[in-house]
Amino acid sequence: MIRVLLVDDQPLIRSGFRALLDLEDDIEVVAEAGDGVEGLALAREHLPDIALVDVQMPVADGIETTRRIAADPALAGVHVVILTNYGLDEYVFDALRAGAAGFLVKDIVPEDLLHAVRVAARGDALLAPSITRKLIDRYVTRPITLGTGRGLEELTNRERESVALVAQGLSNDQIADCLAISPLTAKTHVNRAMAKLHARDRAQLVVIAYESGLVVPGGS
Repeated sequence: MIRVLLVDDQPLIRSGFRALLDLEDDIEVVAEAGDGVEGLALAREHLPDIALVDVQMPVADGIETTRRIAADPALAGVHVVILTNYGLDEYVFDALRAGAAGFLVKDIVPEDLLHAVRVAARGDALLAPSITRKLIDRYVTRPITLGTGRGLEELTNRERESVALVAQGLSNDQIADCLAISPLTAKTHVNRAMAKLHARDRAQLVVIAYESGLVVPGGS
């Protein structure tokens, strides 16, 4: 059973998400909160697998809530997925840096929301395609072979290449095609890179790749 916490200051949004999620046999909404402070308290009380967190809320916004969850060792198993009304705004990169596992736009179709919850519960990064493309366009222009950032020296060449391709938005299957390796090997490279760089998930690999110099920032 995937346990979900809803954190949004709009009761109508919460009730709509709850109604959809509670219809599924493998998903259970364990609690709802109207702001980040209440959300953090409920996360500590219920230890959900997923926290769906609105980016803009009173008291504590989604970024601060994500940061507090990520900083609490007792909440290491909680994967935060940020909810936003926009495809990309100034909050996206800050929230990824704070530890968010991904982003979803609130007008997501029901099937994609259910898929997203299940993907995030597995520990995989989740970025809505529209957000991923804009994030890449804004922050990443081209991969480079070698990075000079802290921790990158521990990566093998293949691991560096894999991280750079993750930062371009590629899946393990696509990375495998690019590097002419098997999907399982691609997954292994990515997982080892996450472990060496102490990344919570693939979303944070994008942040690390950008900040370390493994990929070159660009765009507006």
